[in-house]
Amino acid sequence: MARSAILNVMVQAAMKAGRSLARDFGEVQNLQVSLKGPGDYVSQADRKAEEVIFTELSRARPGYAFLMEERGEVAGEDDQHRWIVDPLDGTTNFLHGLPIFSISIALERQGQIVAGVIYNPAMDELYTAERGGGAFMNDRRLRVAGRNKLSDSVIGTGVPHLGRGHHGEFLVEMRNIMAEVSGIRRLGSAALDLAYVAAGRMDGFWEGNLSPWDVAAGILMIREAGGFVSDKSGGQDMFGSGQIVAGNEQIHKALLKALKRPVSAR
Repeated sequence: MARSAILNVMVQAAMKAGRSLARDFGEVQNLQVSLKGPGDYVSQADRKAEEVIFTELSRARPGYAFLMEERGEVAGEDDQHRWIVDPLDGTTNFLHGLPIFSISIALERQGQIVAGVIYNPAMDELYTAERGGGAFMNDRRLRVAGRNKLSDSVIGTGVPHLGRGHHGEFLVEMRNIMAEVSGIRRLGSAALDLAYVAAGRMDGFWEGNLSPWDVAAGILMIREAGGFVSDKSGGQDMFGSGQIVAGNEQIHKALLKALKRPVSAR
């Protein structure tokens, strides 16, 4: 596939940060499993990866603004463009030696996501998308799965845990979805979950309590793979609400309907 100059910049930044994370991932399993040691180590790995990405993108496009998980908002002279970056999505997996984590980089132009990269360095899987140009994994074009019934589908989600999310609301949603589907998966990296929906590995996904850097690249990825993405109300305020629901047209509609249903007696 032919990539634009801007997508090549994003890929190079993700790959370079990925090499740094891969080295640190090889060491994290040797650390004593205590909250302080590995936790501090992973934070350092996260910051190193973010520094690599910030440096690479700033060098290529000096005026662009940033929204980053660690640094937050970084203003730029060019108010039309903004990088949205998560240098390590799936920190808990990384800490526990689980190879399901990713780097996510999106480019927003005048409020629209126009390019996205999601990279899993542990598996060397690179997902890319450009607005109007399709979505790819390691240069293979992606399409969302074609199943049109929840009963045939595997659906991804994120499970709220200690200190995160509304547990009661999620349990109602889970009860309704689990009664309808073939399987539910919780992988631990929302960016990769969305990439997997774009690749047809999962039929749909829903989650709340997310940040823009978790979902920005994945939103474009799914749309360019022929899928549908919204918040839980069916609107487009994914960044503001922190909610996301995704799938092909039929699965997306079915998930929205199931998520609004009161608790079933089944």
